[in-house]
Amino acid sequence: MNFTPTVLVGPSGVGKGTVLSTLCAQYPQIWLSVSVTTRRPRRGEINGQHYYFVDDARFDQMIAGGDLLEWATYQSARYGTPRADVDEKIRQGRAVVMELDVQGARQVMSRMSHVRTVFLAPPSWEELERRLRGRGTESEQVVQRRLATARDEMEFMDQCDHVIVHHEVASAVAELVNLIGLGSVGPPDERMEKDTHP
Repeated sequence: MNFTPTVLVGPSGVGKGTVLSTLCAQYPQIWLSVSVTTRRPRRGEINGQHYYFVDDARFDQMIAGGDLLEWATYQSARYGTPRADVDEKIRQGRAVVMELDVQGARQVMSRMSHVRTVFLAPPSWEELERRLRGRGTESEQVVQRRLATARDEMEFMDQCDHVIVHHEVASAVAELVNLIGLGSVGPPDERMEKDTHP
């Protein structure tokens, strides 16, 4: 079965990571792209699993060689999506999902002729602000900066193929499953039940 690569984009704080971690836990046939970055590893992060950690010289080489589908700078570090990994998983028939910001999504849309873009939107602006403030780990200045960025990111919604409103995780995952084309496939345990109970 061939799957169209999917880009999931949305404003900071909308819950992209939570939705994708739940999705991948239920559907191991999904491959979530691993970014390359120039920042230092944090405690518990594993090279090749959470990120590919490289120095600036190697990152420059990847840009020059056209090895990145997209890349951007965030808080003095650079992040990008390796093209070879994505191409390989597509050839293998995996359901490829890339979690990107708006800048990265635009680059991928310009470089891949066949890609599905899905915007994960908050139920309301007030709810997004509540989620951002609910973290309780950032100063008011940082929160305001994130909110300003989120306003800009929300404008990208109309350029995406699909919009999922993130009321709660289960329904957002279910919608994403159907868009990717996994609805008829089902998680492994569900397929086993169908096979053993005609």
